[in-house]
Amino acid sequence: MTNDAKTATLTLDGATYELPVYSPSAGPDVIDIRKLYGQAGVFTYDPGFTSTAACDSTITFIDGEEGVLLHRGYPIDQLAGKSHYLEVCYLLLYGHLPTASELEKFEATVTRHTMIHEQMMNFFRGFRRDAHPMAVMVGVVGAMSAFYHDSTDISDPRQREIASHRLIAKMPTIAAMAYKYSVGQPFVYPRNDLDYAGNFLHMCFSVPAEEYHVDPILSRAMDRIFTLHADHEQNASTSTVRLASSSGANPFACIAAGIACLWGPAHGGANQACLEMLKEIGTVDKIPEYIKKAKDKNDPFRLMGFGHRVYKNMDPRATVMKQSADEVLELMGVEDNPLLQVAKELEAIALSDPYFKEKKLFPNVDFYSGIILEAMGFPTSMFTPIFALSRTVGWISQWKEQLADPQMKIGRPRQLYLGEKMRDYTDIETRG
Repeated sequence: MTNDAKTATLTLDGATYELPVYSPSAGPDVIDIRKLYGQAGVFTYDPGFTSTAACDSTITFIDGEEGVLLHRGYPIDQLAGKSHYLEVCYLLLYGHLPTASELEKFEATVTRHTMIHEQMMNFFRGFRRDAHPMAVMVGVVGAMSAFYHDSTDISDPRQREIASHRLIAKMPTIAAMAYKYSVGQPFVYPRNDLDYAGNFLHMCFSVPAEEYHVDPILSRAMDRIFTLHADHEQNASTSTVRLASSSGANPFACIAAGIACLWGPAHGGANQACLEMLKEIGTVDKIPEYIKKAKDKNDPFRLMGFGHRVYKNMDPRATVMKQSADEVLELMGVEDNPLLQVAKELEAIALSDPYFKEKKLFPNVDFYSGIILEAMGFPTSMFTPIFALSRTVGWISQWKEQLADPQMKIGRPRQLYLGEKMRDYTDIETRG
């Protein structure tokens, strides 16, 4: 961040105020308004904080107009195509790609932390069988602070490190147990001889009655889903984690807050909404009817999984995810799955129809991840927990960065108050 003596001038009621302007390494300039209230006695107004930089960060950069997503400067398509999830985790946490020995040590550390405290099993059994897996994850992750006291002191760098490794390692175990509990199957313990993605699939789909072999195509697709959702700059759940962290809350509470925010259908539920749309369409012969509805601005129907709020071009994550989707669908087949037949036909139409090209309504990462998870056999209730599992490393990286920032203050947004002015209390007998 550089200043280069640039300023912006604000004129208010005849008075002039000079505000510093900072230039980032990429992206638009930022006007520093930290002293504005003290100098001019006014706040800025920005519902949703869509024009406000609440922090400075070196982790992730997005250029929605150009369809660019960078982690520590590396394009997401290169990372997803050439790397794997735990290597990307290391990059996000430490700021550089690991050497072979650094990666080996990091992978071994994460692998050794995959089991959860045995007493935590009781938490799962306290939930109803029909509880949403996200409800289970919010509760269990928040409860981790009651079991891992040696990693809750946020002022201790070593404890922050241990908490980071524990959360990355244990989140697949917690998510898989939430799934197993919901379907009435016994919990499956992690295995240290499997990689991160393969271990998650093993914990979700193996049963004691028979041996389960992790298919390398499915494992690679799962790893890409994790990688492509690892971080996405200052979105709602990441900002929630940062806000919770600013109060000095322990890391497990902060990540539980992020999970709770991600649960919202406007955020983490996008791929679930995509599958629900495919169910609504139902069969391939109904697609033209729904395409017509999607083009009618007076019709409330919207194509879910197409276009993106941030990306005004092709979602850079979608290109890699499409490759995995094609591989998985070829492996699993779509002949017996009407939803996947609808998805493939809908994708083909959207990529060729001039209307969708003009509006830049390309299939996004949620569309492809949704059909991959459906093909693998995950129920839609597990889509958001898998998103939370993937995003944990991004939340932790942002949490660590904020705690190391000497400018950190407790979050305290202001408001535009439009309620009643001060008035006197009236006794109940005299109220009209």
